Amino acid sequence: MVFNPDLLNGEPEDTQVNQLLKYIQHQPPEVLARVAKSVTPEIKQIISQNVQGLVGMLPSENFQVQITTDRENLAGLLASAMMTGYFLRQIEQRMELEETLTGSSTLPKKSSGSEKSTD
Repeated sequence: MVFNPDLLNGEPEDTQVNQLLKYIQHQPPEVLARVAKSVTPEIKQIISQNVQGLVGMLPSENFQVQITTDRENLAGLLASAMMTGYFLRQIEQRMELEETLTGSSTLPKKSSGSEKSTD
């Protein structure tokens, strides 16, 4: 995944000031590139599957698929993909933290509540 810092140079369409956008615009390109490179293949695969599901992807070997949309719908699709990416990265970091703390790659099993205590 590559981050294009030129995308942030345009003026926002609405008059509201987006603090996150301002923060990103003031980051050095190296920082943005490093963050973009930190995306794992697993996250890329899930986002790709999510976008394909949103656009109703048909198997490319049997169909010549062309998708037409308007600006607002495309923006919504991209926003959805980005939010999915942010969410997945946070979950991935949480999983890594849990693995570090427990020293195991498996999540602890939840108690079913039907086990009786022998106190």
